[in-house]
Amino acid sequence: MAEHEPAAESLIDRITEKIHGHDSSSSSSSDSDDDKSHSVNHSVKSKIFRLFGREKPVHKVLGGGKPADVLLWRNRKISGAVLGSATAIWVLFELLEYHLITLVCHVTILALSLLFLWANASTFINKAPPRIPEVIIPEKHIYEVASALRIEVNRGLAVLREIASGRDLKTFLGVIAGLWVLSVVGSWFNFITLFYIVFVLLHTLPVVYEKYDDQIDSFAEKALIEFKKQYAVFDAKVLSKIPKGPLKEKKKD
Repeated sequence: MAEHEPAAESLIDRITEKIHGHDSSSSSSSDSDDDKSHSVNHSVKSKIFRLFGREKPVHKVLGGGKPADVLLWRNRKISGAVLGSATAIWVLFELLEYHLITLVCHVTILALSLLFLWANASTFINKAPPRIPEVIIPEKHIYEVASALRIEVNRGLAVLREIASGRDLKTFLGVIAGLWVLSVVGSWFNFITLFYIVFVLLHTLPVVYEKYDDQIDSFAEKALIEFKKQYAVFDAKVLSKIPKGPLKEKKKD
């Protein structure tokens, strides 16, 4: 009986080894399948059309930080306060026909009157006078703003110079069409109303796009394909028949 026990134990050990080996192989195969599916999903996502060639989340595209939080309504109180303030300013200047200089003067008169009365009344009511903070604009911030504006203005002038040089007809036509559309839209509204519309769009379109980005990207892809077809027809019928100047011939030589 003792002789049969080692044989039985060895048989049981072999069976358990086969079971464990099968489990490990199945787990490794499942892991490899998961890796393959992850890589396939990643490749599929990378092939999905994104508006403006976007590869990052909308929050990162907008620069991140507090401005992006305001535009995407991460904090509804702050975003609502900003949009409400812009609406109040638009109502004052557009509907009530208030003027900027008049508004600044009236606000300054009200603030100075309240502070002056408070400072004189504090001696009679035995309370501390108002603490008026000393506001000083640092010279460093002025230089930073001026430097940033200078960089953007130089970049815009370089783009305009590149467009006017006649090297890229497609970009030239696109800019001309965009400026023409902007001029037509600008004739419908005055500057304050147009600025307010742009401000409202900046506080609505990004959050809508972030929520429905897949549907919007799909529609944009179809629209871009159709635009490319129409541009190819326009290029074949019109642009290809325009005689090329001697500038490109000299470059080729």
